[in-house]
Amino acid sequence: MAPGDDSTFHDVLIIGGGGGGLAVALELPAEARIGVLAKGRLDQGATNWAQGGIAAVMGPDDSFDSHIEDTMIAGAELNNREAVRFVIERAPGIIQWLESLGIDLTRESDGPRKGLVHLNREGGHSARRVVHAKDATGQAVQACLERAVRARRVTDLYPDHVAVDLIVRRDPVTGRRRCTGVYALDCNTGRVRLLRARAVVLATGGASRVYLHTSNPPGATGDGIAMAWRAGCRVANMEFTQFHPTCLAAAAGQTPLISEAVRGEGGLLLLPDGSRFMDRFHPRAELAPRDIVARAIDHEMKRLGIPHVLLDIAHKGEGFVREHFPTLEAQCRELGFDLAREPVPVVPAAHYTCGGVVTDVHGRTDLDGLYAVGECASTGLHGANRLASNSLLECLVIGREAGREIGHRLPEWSEPGDIPGWDESWVRDSDEEVVLAHNWDELRRFMWDYVGIVRTTKRLERALHRSALLNSEIHEYYANFRVSRPLLELRNMVCVGELIVRSALARRESRGLHYTLDHPAPSDAEAHDTILVPAPPAAGREGRPARL
Repeated sequence: MAPGDDSTFHDVLIIGGGGGGLAVALELPAEARIGVLAKGRLDQGATNWAQGGIAAVMGPDDSFDSHIEDTMIAGAELNNREAVRFVIERAPGIIQWLESLGIDLTRESDGPRKGLVHLNREGGHSARRVVHAKDATGQAVQACLERAVRARRVTDLYPDHVAVDLIVRRDPVTGRRRCTGVYALDCNTGRVRLLRARAVVLATGGASRVYLHTSNPPGATGDGIAMAWRAGCRVANMEFTQFHPTCLAAAAGQTPLISEAVRGEGGLLLLPDGSRFMDRFHPRAELAPRDIVARAIDHEMKRLGIPHVLLDIAHKGEGFVREHFPTLEAQCRELGFDLAREPVPVVPAAHYTCGGVVTDVHGRTDLDGLYAVGECASTGLHGANRLASNSLLECLVIGREAGREIGHRLPEWSEPGDIPGWDESWVRDSDEEVVLAHNWDELRRFMWDYVGIVRTTKRLERALHRSALLNSEIHEYYANFRVSRPLLELRNMVCVGELIVRSALARRESRGLHYTLDHPAPSDAEAHDTILVPAPPAAGREGRPARL
């Protein structure tokens, strides 16, 4: 339970209650006092929404080298091969760790592998290697990690808290800039709290809510990326937003993801006349990497002027569909579609942020005492496109590594001293909330129209112009009114939207998830990361509330 005062100290403060953040918590020393912030409940982040599984070499006909090559190919060779190997070689250990925590994984019911974990095959993989808990792996991971964290002795949970900004000060001993806490809005009281810490971990997820159509939960507003950028950290490869090719085309605002595993188990993509089309775009057809499938669907929708294409797994039989995809089948039925008996309409939607805060494989950022794990971080694993089911794997591997690293370094970091509280003496309650709604809508629409699956330089320049105007409006609003969750999320999304546009303008080629009509081919000269470096903070601002 969260303490009641407005200034609280923790050894480690974790912002985000999903898989990455909870993995960090479980690797920290038992005596360390930990705080975990979540925007709502711990289970309302992206981990809980993940359907597919965790990619891990577990089968007799698979190998680490094969998984590494599949990851490199999907990432258009922009991946950091050492980081790829680091994560993939630890995958079997992650499965064993989850099993030790009591996760209930799907297992083979007969045959020579009876009793062993069942392995799905997903797009971009050359072998069956996706360990899963039916079609709700994320829920199973979240539940077992949350159970273990709640059993931990010294953990304070802060539900309904939204981080405002990181606190950065000069370390009196080393002279280096160091993260020493965070200002956080308690949504239940409306008060901004000062939370001090020896170390802070960003586990805030991605930024796909910056787009009009997305498969992500409401909280995926790029908070960690924006806060780290404002604190002086580099970000990388923000032009690579993965659009999941198959999200259910239901009513407005409802785009639940139809897992990659559906195509892995024989699902076919069809045009309205019932004909297949993916074999015209890639030798692997429906099992091509996600960027190719998403672009192919987008192409066919625009070519034919249709609102969606169809995904058919019903040809496998009702029993097969209900056994393999019970959660998804029930979800589709709730929205008026019968996955087990008919093709369902699908469209691409923003799904995963492949770039993020620059870190190493231990989660370390440019700022002493600040770590980032999961989708908000850029470790080098994904390159220009994420291979299916490598995301849960990454957040668990890097989360555990970060937890161990922080545990070793905690004795180096002294408890932060005096830090000014949040000053609201000159702000007032907003009387213009409609401005937030309008700006939120405008941002998501121009990002979808100008910075979507297919881009041009002219579209990107328009988006940059609009984001600059929005930034100015939001800054003025933020400086004069009391903060709220919608304001903080919009402030972060405008920041991240601009980072995406600037990164896309800097890449003069098409590679992976970034496709531009002005430079439609990959270029050897552009085969490097896009790194954005923030301006140094103004003198005298460190440790002060960000709105000053």
